Amino acid sequence: MPLSSAQIQHFIQKGYVKVEHAFSQELADVCRGILWKATQADPDDPDTWTQPVVRIGEIGLPPFQAAANTPVLLEAFQQLAGDNWLPRASLGSFPIRFPSKTPAGDTGWHVDASFPGDEPSDYMQWRINVQSRGRALLMLFLFSDVGENDAPTLIQEGSHLEVAKILAPHGPSGLSFMELAGQLDSIKGLPLTQAIGEAGTVYLCHPFLVHAAQDHKGSVPKFMAQPPLLSKRDFDIFRNDTVLCPIEIAIKTALGA
Repeated sequence: MPLSSAQIQHFIQKGYVKVEHAFSQELADVCRGILWKATQADPDDPDTWTQPVVRIGEIGLPPFQAAANTPVLLEAFQQLAGDNWLPRASLGSFPIRFPSKTPAGDTGWHVDASFPGDEPSDYMQWRINVQSRGRALLMLFLFSDVGENDAPTLIQEGSHLEVAKILAPHGPSGLSFMELAGQLDSIKGLPLTQAIGEAGTVYLCHPFLVHAAQDHKGSVPKFMAQPPLLSKRDFDIFRNDTVLCPIEIAIKTALGA
């Protein structure tokens, strides 16, 4: 299996696992070429890199489908979510970050919401609950090499456990994206890690993990996708312990259930 028992324990305790060589660098190169065209910027002319971040919408082309469905990733999904996940036909949107002296303005700590609120078109009103309705994982697909100066995603290790405690009193309705973001200041002193790695690396993260973008301080644009792994049903920590998946074990651990 792609994930060792130590990696699964790291996921339960820290909230994420780094999967190197989840897809090939050759495939990353192909995908990055498609994304360069979508940005309408010239990879050889930094003068065309006029914005700190360019967001590219859904692209369902075969190279992206292939990156999302390698044997390594499919087996890792099964290890972390059991059978409670749906295959991806695309990789969602792509925040492409360029070296810039202009702040991107989207670098706040947050947890990605997973099901719609009263206004489905307004993501700020989307919600997240302690059963993680709609989402099994947050995933970070690196389509370029990402070092410490290349705007790597910041991760608060172990924050998923604290978020579970915040969500639990709110039951099935949970909290909106903004309501939860407003309570994240109560989580203090956790170790920080940066999602760095070579192209072809994927970070598989607990759906409650607190994370943030960074401004780009390097010289080479960063290409990444951050899709959810969707779930078939709500997660349930009250099932028999022998059938709980690591996502549920982490929630149950946090709540002392």
